[in-house]
Amino acid sequence: MGKSMLLRPSVLGCRNHRTILFLLFALGLMAASCSKRHLPASSPRPVAVDAEMEAFLRGGSGQNLKTGRVKPDHVIRTAEQFLGTPHCMGGTTARCLDCSGLTYLSFGAHRISLPRRSQDQARFGNIIFDRNALRRGDLVFFTKSYHSPDYITHVGIYIGRGQFIHASTSSGVIVTPLSNPWWSQRFVFGTRVF
Repeated sequence: MGKSMLLRPSVLGCRNHRTILFLLFALGLMAASCSKRHLPASSPRPVAVDAEMEAFLRGGSGQNLKTGRVKPDHVIRTAEQFLGTPHCMGGTTARCLDCSGLTYLSFGAHRISLPRRSQDQARFGNIIFDRNALRRGDLVFFTKSYHSPDYITHVGIYIGRGQFIHASTSSGVIVTPLSNPWWSQRFVFGTRVF
């Protein structure tokens, strides 16, 4: 009986020690999973980051786009020449365009090499989460605008005064307010490429 009395405190102590270590480990994991470590340093304010955005950011962001001496207004004026152009998936001509086709052509007309897909275009420029900090010529990106495995599914060019130009599936190339309920809830971030 004396031996069992002596063993019990050490066994209980060992169990408590393991429990404490387990709890500390679990707290560490929770803190790590809740951190905003993948947000670019240029983010002007903290933003809740979901798993899809974290995965996208881990794939790379903030790449430099060589814009040379081209000004944002040059690209915007080029994009405005396509107003009214019908939408078609994969379109990159004045006959029909999709959203990334519009940005691809508008930048390409000024010898700025932007990738073809919106998911890839979103990897260029400094990320801006605060839509009030957007400037003319910034690219604006959206998610879940249609069923796709990509996180970024739509892109437009911010033209100022809370509006962006883009190729809408229903209306072709148009100007839309960022406050539009459909687009507002799907807005992810802008990027400053100039």
